Amino acid sequence: MIVCVAEKPSVGQYIAHVLGANTKRDGYYEGNGYCVTWTFGHLCALLDPHEYTDQWKGWNMSSLPMVPPRFGIKVTADSGVQKQFNVIKSLIAQADEVINCGDAGQEGELIQRWVYQKAGCKVPVKRLWVSSLTEEAIAEGFRNLKDQSQYQSLYEAGLMRAIGDWLLGMNATRAYTLRYAKDRQILSIGRVQTPTLALIVKRQEEIEHFVPKTYWELKTVYRDTLFSAQLETEDEDDHAITSLEQGQALLDSIKNQPLTITSVEKKKGTEFAPKLFDLTSLQVECNKKYAFSADETLKLIQSLYEKRITTYPRVDTTYLSDDIYPKVPATLAGIKDYFEAVQPLLGLKADGKKGAGSLPKSKKVFDNSKVTDHHAIIPTGQRPDNLTENERKVFNLVALRFIAALYPDCEVSNTTVLAKAGDIDFKVTGRQVLSPGWRVVFAKDNKATGNGQQDEEIDNQEETKTLPAFTKGESGPHTPQLNEKTTTPPKWYTEATLLRAMETAGKTVDNEELRDAMKENGIGRPSTRAAIIEKLYQRKYIVKEKKNIKATEVGINLIHTIISPLLKSAELTGLWEKKLRQIEHGSFEAKEFLDELKTMTSDVVYQVKTDKAGMRCPICGKGIIIRGNTRYGCSRWREGCTFAEPF
Repeated sequence: MIVCVAEKPSVGQYIAHVLGANTKRDGYYEGNGYCVTWTFGHLCALLDPHEYTDQWKGWNMSSLPMVPPRFGIKVTADSGVQKQFNVIKSLIAQADEVINCGDAGQEGELIQRWVYQKAGCKVPVKRLWVSSLTEEAIAEGFRNLKDQSQYQSLYEAGLMRAIGDWLLGMNATRAYTLRYAKDRQILSIGRVQTPTLALIVKRQEEIEHFVPKTYWELKTVYRDTLFSAQLETEDEDDHAITSLEQGQALLDSIKNQPLTITSVEKKKGTEFAPKLFDLTSLQVECNKKYAFSADETLKLIQSLYEKRITTYPRVDTTYLSDDIYPKVPATLAGIKDYFEAVQPLLGLKADGKKGAGSLPKSKKVFDNSKVTDHHAIIPTGQRPDNLTENERKVFNLVALRFIAALYPDCEVSNTTVLAKAGDIDFKVTGRQVLSPGWRVVFAKDNKATGNGQQDEEIDNQEETKTLPAFTKGESGPHTPQLNEKTTTPPKWYTEATLLRAMETAGKTVDNEELRDAMKENGIGRPSTRAAIIEKLYQRKYIVKEKKNIKATEVGINLIHTIISPLLKSAELTGLWEKKLRQIEHGSFEAKEFLDELKTMTSDVVYQVKTDKAGMRCPICGKGIIIRGNTRYGCSRWREGCTFAEPF
């Protein structure tokens, strides 16, 4: 008998259907030599501290750091979980072979492995690895089962992630709660949660402490076209005109001078279609367009995956592997709801040959080197029936991106005109679409739906602006103007911009290629970032005001309390994530990472234990020592206590 263990009941039911295991039992299906059962959520978890030793049952600073000599796992104490686990355990005891049909990712691998360990699995284990749940994909996956050993590094990365979260979370939470908490409050600290909160607090304080500055811009109108002065500054972030007197003097110097065109340069350019979606970019787009939270989007795209409408969602690549290319015509044929957009492509073949009858195969879309376990999110080709309104919105985004990626590039003409008035240089740029290419896909959608909303990355493109036909050397009168402006503070984080910040470890990156390169240093995984943000809401560290995310007083105080840079630094946490990815790819040893984890945990606890803040003042004996940015001091210094020492 072969036992298949799926990630959840709905997936198990469909796998059973594909395998012909159609007899329903309590907790599994059987038939055709197979038994198909399932997990749901985390059936197993790492042991709690008190389950290792009674010394860790109470919260005492003297018992920290807690570092088990060997980590153990347990079945979650829930009656439903216990019942399903016993079903799995009983089936495995009778099995000749087990097939891991769990979620095809790091967390899914960990969940399944722990269940097999607790069930005492002694038989060979194979791995089903699929990127969609269509009947064709599952059947193909069963024809290409791999031995479990080929996914050992994936399991080790998941295990190190779980152990790291346990070590840092358990120890730091206890240490900071014991040392600094008031009124029986728990100061919850996490490896990804805390640096994410720190990003929010930092942005909030930048906004609250922002001091606006006034500056002026010099522009002029010539032939109904607005030119901008090109003035040098010492720093590119500085403004050239910082006083009205300075601006007026520049204005006066040119108002009686003609404007002369010194250069007219036209260049043809190419605009590529927006990249296919990974999970983060889909969550960003859904938040911008529909105000969906990251968690809502994840649930919607997961539902589409389980309905076999879209491919595996928990991905961090925007590329497709080469083996998807021959399947593209069939996929397009399955989404005929988009007939007007798909029709120009349906007659083309994915044969790899160039010509009028061939689909393009761009490296911007198909690139094996940019794909590891899974490819970008695309439609499967199944007809998108019986979708909720919100599922339809998400599917629409995915489908249009996929279709647009197969269209020709958008051809544009970029014009740069330079001019001079007196001693001041001016510039204006224009852009004209020569051939819309992929843009017609989104234009047709807007016309059909009437929503008028463009894709985020199309919104970011400069609007089409055709300039008059300027000639080098022409000259004439113009109308200069001096416009007063005020600097603005940074923008509040929304879930969209926070997800991008997590993806790039807090760095502001607009360039897509650079953003892709920084992903392996991001904090959290695409599949976990939504849960991290939700956890911050649940713990009342952050709140949402309209679309803006703001830290609460509790969240701000927690970040100010934390003295360890490791716990607050998105960059350091990003480097940790990079090592976890290296473990997954087999280029870094799990044991070495575990040693680093233990050292980090000990350092965090030591910093808290040796921090003087909160102790009684050694001078007056009445005040409490408080920590400033650079010094310790007594809280009663206003009453005359002289205690203070270097930080």
